[in-house]
Formats: sequence, C-alpha cells, structure tokens
Amino acid sequence: MKVLPNEIILRPRFRINLNGPAKSILQLFQNADTSHFIVKISDHHVFIKFNKSESHFWSPQLQIEVVDQEDGNSIIYGLFGPNPTLWTFFMFVHFGVATLFIFFGVWAYSNNALGKEIGLQLALMALMVVAWVVLYVFGRIGKRKGKPQMHQLHEFMLKHTKEGN
Repeated sequence: MKVLPNEIILRPRFRINLNGPAKSILQLFQNADTSHFIVKISDHHVFIKFNKSESHFWSPQLQIEVVDQEDGNSIIYGLFGPNPTLWTFFMFVHFGVATLFIFFGVWAYSNNALGKEIGLQLALMALMVVAWVVLYVFGRIGKRKGKPQMHQLHEFMLKHTKEGN
C-alpha cells in the first residue's frame, strides 16, 4: 500500500490491494459508524464526505471504487477531490477568464491592425492574468484548509478497510 504523502497534491489518487471480495469490503462501509461522515454507496463506488456540521467551504471528499480481482481479492482505487459543485464553479471561472483573455487579445490585435490605441485591451488582458493568479491563490488556500480533513477521510477509509483484513 502506498502511504499518503505529507504534501497532498491536487486531486490525489491511490490504490490499495485488499484480501477478500469487494462485496465484503463494501459491507464494512455500509455498517460503518458515520457520525462525522456521510457515506453513500452506489454499486462498487463509495462516496465519503463530511456531514454538514463538520463541513466547510473547502471540505474535501473521497471517492473509492472497490474492484474484484480474479484471485478472489479486491483493489480499492481512491480519489480525493473538492466538492463537485465547487470544482465545477472553479473550472467555469477559469474557462471564463481564459475566454475573456483571448477575446481581449483579439480585440487588441484588431485595434492594432487598424492603427488604434490598444492600451485598454492590454490592461484588460493584464487584469485577466491577475484574476488567474487570484484563482490560484484561492485554490492553494483551499487546499491548505482542506488538508487536515483529507487526512481524516484517509484514516476513516483505512480503518474500515483493515477491519476486513
């Protein structure tokens, strides 16, 4: 098993080999004490997130998939990530900033080709670069705030997978 590093990367993934079939591992999660967590199981996927009282804007979630192997054992594939709504919002904002940057660049090129001033367009392009930096900083802050909870999710998952082994 690969241990989770101290420096957690964006949307880290992991893989754990387990003894026993996937059904028994999924049963452990279904019977888990989830006072701090909300555990949802769909087929061979387990979604673990913090309950509303423990959750904040930057709270991470853990998605695991338990896959049966031919030898009767199973493998857990795990993925840490932010709240899907937050992730979608951040990607939408990034796409918007990139689109505006390109739009302002085309506008600047057109004005330059026509011999007009391009100061406004260049300033707006610079503003989009600043917006990207601000989004990056917010992402880093969120990662730092969510890191302790990511470790809690990982420990919860390990606790409930080791019960079956």
